[in-house]
Amino acid sequence: MKFSALALASIIGVAAAGRPQLSISVRDGNFDGLDGLDPTINWSGSSSSGDVNLDYGIESAVRPTSDIASLPRNVWGKASTKAGGWGVSLRGEMDAQDRSSADLELDADNEDADLSLRLTASTGGGFNVRRVEATKGLDLDGARVTINPRYNMESEEADVVLGYDNGNTNVRLTASADNQEVNIKHKIDNTNLELTASADNQEVKIDHQMDNTNIRLTASADNQEVTISQQVDANNRVSPTINNRGDISVEWERSLGDDSALTATLKPNDSLNVEWRDNAWTANVDMPLDGYNINGANVHVKRDISF
Repeated sequence: MKFSALALASIIGVAAAGRPQLSISVRDGNFDGLDGLDPTINWSGSSSSGDVNLDYGIESAVRPTSDIASLPRNVWGKASTKAGGWGVSLRGEMDAQDRSSADLELDADNEDADLSLRLTASTGGGFNVRRVEATKGLDLDGARVTINPRYNMESEEADVVLGYDNGNTNVRLTASADNQEVNIKHKIDNTNLELTASADNQEVKIDHQMDNTNIRLTASADNQEVTISQQVDANNRVSPTINNRGDISVEWERSLGDDSALTATLKPNDSLNVEWRDNAWTANVDMPLDGYNINGANVHVKRDISF
C-alpha cells in the first residue's frame, strides 16, 4: 500500500483542530494514494436552551471526494430536562446515508421513587414502539434489590429480571414463559466465583489471584478453558491459554511506561494480533496465519483527543 505521509499528517491535523476522536483503518492490499485508508471522525458537542440540555454528534468518513454528502455515516442528538421530579431524556440516531428511519430512546428516571422507565422506538413507516421496560430499586438490609420487567413489542415476548447485590454476592435471575436463567457472582478474598445456569447451559468461572499469578478457569459441559497469567517483572506479563480442544494461545504484554504498552497475542496456525498503545494512540495489526505464513494484514489506528 502506498500513500503520502504528508496527506496523512494533514488528516490528523484537521482532526486535532476540531478536537474529535479520529479512527483510521488500513485495508489490506495495494492502493495508489490514500485509497487504502478508511479514516473516521467522531465529533460531539453540547449546549443548552433554558432547562433543556442538548448533546449531539456525528460520525463521518474522511477521504478525498467531490461528493461531500457521502461522508457522514451517523448523526445523533439527545435532549434532556427535569420535570415534576423526573429526569427525562430523548435520544435519536439516524443513518446519514439512509434517512428513511431514526432510532429513538426515551428515558425517564425518578430518584426519589427509585424508578426508571425506558421506551425504544423507530420512525420508519410511522412511529413504531419496539421495547418498553421499567426498573424499580429497593434497599434491603444493606443490599440492593432491583425488579426489571421488559416487553418486546416486535416479538411479543415478555420477561422480568430480578437483581440482588450485597457487595460480595450478586444474583441476577431472568425469567420468561419459555426460559429461565440465573447468574450468581461471589467474591471470597482473592477468588471470584461465577455460575450461570439455564435449561440449556451451565457454566462456571473461577478467577484466583495469588501474588504475581492469576488463574482463570471457565468450564461448561462442552467447553473448558484455563488461562495462567504470570507477571514476570514490573514490565512484562505472559498469559498462556489452553482449552479442551487442544487450542493454545499465548499473550505477551510489555509495559513501555507513560501509559504505553505493547501486547502480542499468538494463536498458532490461526492468527497473530499486535496492539500498540502509546498514550492517546492505539494501533492494532491483525494477521491471519497459515502455518508459518502470514496471509495479509488488517491495520487499525485510532487516536483519542481529550478536551
